[in-house]
Amino acid sequence: MILTVTLNPAIDISYPLNELKFDTVNRVEDVTKTPGGKGLNVSRVLDEFGETVKATGCIGGESGEFIINHLPDSISSQFYKISGDTRSCIAILHEGNQTEILEKGPLLSIDEIEGFTNHYKYLLDDVNVVTMSGSLPAGMPDDYYQKLITIANLNGKKTVLDCSGNALEAVLKGDSKPTVIKPNLEELSQLLGKEMTNDFESLKEVLQDELFEGIEWIIVSLGANGVFAKHKDTFYKVDIPKIEIVSAVGSGDSTVAGIASGLANDEDDRALLTKANVLGMLNAQEKTTGHVNMENYDKLYQSIKVKEV
Repeated sequence: MILTVTLNPAIDISYPLNELKFDTVNRVEDVTKTPGGKGLNVSRVLDEFGETVKATGCIGGESGEFIINHLPDSISSQFYKISGDTRSCIAILHEGNQTEILEKGPLLSIDEIEGFTNHYKYLLDDVNVVTMSGSLPAGMPDDYYQKLITIANLNGKKTVLDCSGNALEAVLKGDSKPTVIKPNLEELSQLLGKEMTNDFESLKEVLQDELFEGIEWIIVSLGANGVFAKHKDTFYKVDIPKIEIVSAVGSGDSTVAGIASGLANDEDDRALLTKANVLGMLNAQEKTTGHVNMENYDKLYQSIKVKEV
């Protein structure tokens, strides 16, 4: 079983408009509201792929109840209730652009943070992989993911971390390491303080930096150029075919779902990397975030090329 952690979930609200007009009324006819947050995208893709999933995080208020009520019944909802209201994130789709309005979310008290930590420990009993995705809610310290990884490691669980900024830096500088991290080139550049490109020799050198010591898997997204990955002392380049992209939103989360599934099933390196990339591409072919059409899985799987470099 796989546990997905979304500490700062949201209701994702989509407003499609032919034109966004400022300082006046904009009327929206087709509103879409879905449970959001990177970890919940991971949950849905894992569920559609046939994995057994538990989803947890911190939720509160009517928005929190909306999330619980609108997740598929096949996903076990194991959220921790807090006093603040779960946030909403609005995407305005207009003239080929996407303008986003993101609420910060609730402020957690010290007691609520401790309460979630104890709740999380209880959930680990019957899982073998934990994914941790997205931003931390207000009130949680930057090193909170480090605490969750430490607990998972002590219980013999594999972990996949997908975050950025201070939260990722705190983990890299901490004593407990996740099994997998999945930065893209922009996030890698931010971490290292210099611009990174898809030059393989440079990436090879960088991923051997002591900053990444102790992390078993480092999987770097190169966008349309595929993936560059390091597993222990072996490096891989993953080439992907060109596809028609409908929406790339959530593709990174779908890739995390593939990584988690590969770990949960003890798959070899090539199988794990291929599955992860296929699920990311399948999501990019769909309008709905965190959704994959499994009818196209086998064809795409055969088109992925994984080679040692």
